Amino acid sequence: MNTTKLFAASVLVLGGAAGSAFAEDCGSVKIAEMNWASASLLANVDAIILEEGYGCDVDIITGDTTPTFTSMNEKGEPDLAPELWINAVREPLFKAMDEGRLVSAIDGPITGLGEGWWVTKKFKEDHPEIDTVEKMLAHPELVPYVEDESKGAFMGCPAGWGCQLVNANMFRAFEMEEKGWTLVDPGSAAGLDGSIAKAVDRDEPWFGYYWSPTAIIGKYDLQMLPFEAEWGGADNWDGCMVKSVDECADPQPSSWTKSEVHSIVTADFAKNNAVTMGYLEKRVFPGDAMNAMLVYMNENQATGEDAAYEFLATREDIWGAWVPADVAEKVKDAL
Repeated sequence: MNTTKLFAASVLVLGGAAGSAFAEDCGSVKIAEMNWASASLLANVDAIILEEGYGCDVDIITGDTTPTFTSMNEKGEPDLAPELWINAVREPLFKAMDEGRLVSAIDGPITGLGEGWWVTKKFKEDHPEIDTVEKMLAHPELVPYVEDESKGAFMGCPAGWGCQLVNANMFRAFEMEEKGWTLVDPGSAAGLDGSIAKAVDRDEPWFGYYWSPTAIIGKYDLQMLPFEAEWGGADNWDGCMVKSVDECADPQPSSWTKSEVHSIVTADFAKNNAVTMGYLEKRVFPGDAMNAMLVYMNENQATGEDAAYEFLATREDIWGAWVPADVAEKVKDAL
């Protein structure tokens, strides 16, 4: 696959019976490759399948959430953003969809994704009765803080991360200090990951914030605890939880806001590529498989393209269901 060629229109003269993958010309497709591992993998899987299986002329370009959305909305390119986390662009995205400029090919291209509060697998096995956040908060003694074992340790986010504000406000909303907890700042991304690795390696308890899909979740099999509290609403979340403590005087208990991810395409792409849209609508990556691939990328220093070829070579049981048999054969022949 040539990911460096210039974007140019191409006309493919392709035959086939009705219903074949080549019943229409695919032409040129620009795919945004976001700058995090799962999105890079997904973009490259799409690129290989669309190019090798459907005969598209694919160009992968660098992307990020807001600039990619803005370009698609205002300029009509790239054609596809495989993993767009929409919370940051929710209102303008829905407006663009309502006005017919953009289309969601699928809501939830990866299962089991999201942010929240997690414990180790061993902790979950040792304490099956602790099956919600609220039950966990009643037992700080189960996760003693190394600097003061009379308190429980909740591992938050490093200063400067957006989730640091949310965790600080959630800590207050659930009155965790009064319940015997300390909010621990890991200091950095490495500090956060290191605290998890250390706890798992030593069979010690750990409780804190993380998100999926990530290599850490896949490698250490962390278990997310659900909240008993319902989501507190946009006014509480957007108007308080995501802001500084000074701007959030009265945070209310809430579950973590739902993380929504879509595969977004331009309206022109959706209109002119019904067959390839059929692929995108079926392309759902199981969360455990994604996390396993992120572990592979991390341990092998693999690029998104490297991991895409590995996934396609080893997990036909997953991706084979996304495409017709003739497309699957063409993809396999190209590996």
